[in-house]
Amino acid sequence: MTNAHPTEIAVAVAGFGWMGRVHTNAYLRQRHHFPEAPTIRLGAVADEVPGRAEEAAAQFGFGAALTDWRDIAADENIDAVSITAPNFLHREIGVAMAEAGKHIWIEKPVGLSSEDAKAVAAAVEKAGVQSTVGFNYRHAPAVAMAHDLIASGELGTITHSRFRFLSDYAAHPDGALSWRYENARGGSGVLGDLASHGVDLVRYLLGDIDAVVADTAVFIPQRAVPTGATSGHARATGGKLGAVENDDFVSALVRLASGGRVTLDASRVAVGEQNNYGFEIHGTKGAVYWDFRRMNELGTSLGSRYQDQPVTTVWVGPDAGAYARFQPGSASSMSYDDLKVIEGNNFITSIIDGKPQGATIADAVAAAETLDAITASVASGAWVGVH
Repeated sequence: MTNAHPTEIAVAVAGFGWMGRVHTNAYLRQRHHFPEAPTIRLGAVADEVPGRAEEAAAQFGFGAALTDWRDIAADENIDAVSITAPNFLHREIGVAMAEAGKHIWIEKPVGLSSEDAKAVAAAVEKAGVQSTVGFNYRHAPAVAMAHDLIASGELGTITHSRFRFLSDYAAHPDGALSWRYENARGGSGVLGDLASHGVDLVRYLLGDIDAVVADTAVFIPQRAVPTGATSGHARATGGKLGAVENDDFVSALVRLASGGRVTLDASRVAVGEQNNYGFEIHGTKGAVYWDFRRMNELGTSLGSRYQDQPVTTVWVGPDAGAYARFQPGSASSMSYDDLKVIEGNNFITSIIDGKPQGATIADAVAAAETLDAITASVASGAWVGVH
């Protein structure tokens, strides 16, 4: 990009499953909520599934429909790229796009290990491009309010907390054996899929992680191999069965560098739990509570009573995070997609200003190092330091 303050940014999307659609909508909504943003031009979309890129171009207005993401890297008219392909492609695509001078908005967990994330980070640094990583839950206005309360000392010294990421998206035994369940393509299962979000929230709210001890389990050990391309969490029955190679569940005890303690649980097979994501954070003076399913509410216990101190529900409003960009008054609803619009604006702003905004590739590396430590702890049965 030759213009330091462009009035138009040409973007592309590599991989057009559900998340590719979410990114595309986030681009299209930028100037609805951030009118100071430059014009976003949808330059190209790439997906290897026959017909998928063409459908995306027809629906959303991409200038080119491609089957090979490498054609995006070679296009000098593309400034920035969303990498929303499966996990095993993150490293290859991320490195290639950075080396081609493209700014990258890449979904977590940025590959299959911390080595993958570090390779992308090295390419980003060498190329001097900007990076944004899809840790969207930190952008909820209520989470921003919790961050400010903790940072201001309103809760005192943080003592112990619980973070949970429980879902049922893989609870049905007929769920197809997609790439998500393979080590070579999906990586670490629910650890990379949901626990990575939990790790990022722990770091964002409470600071660096020092050590972990953990356990994982696979509760549905076999699934049917699909006969064609799958998207989302498709079902498959009657076919050949294959082994589920990565974790359905993880539970970790976490020691913070500050001395605080955290429990982190994540499951993709929790029957009765639909996106039950959230935290309870306790300090020596107070506490905060957040549930993604009630995204614009924050439970707070503040004051100086300590014992029998009440909990108040705060309906967050325009003074919290980016809330005012979406709603004029407190207690109006926001959505998951709104969090991606905020994340997308961090990406666009980083390109305009030439400075990192929000969650970056450095956060992805730090989260991946914690996930690697959890994996090592499961193997050894011992506490493992995070480096």
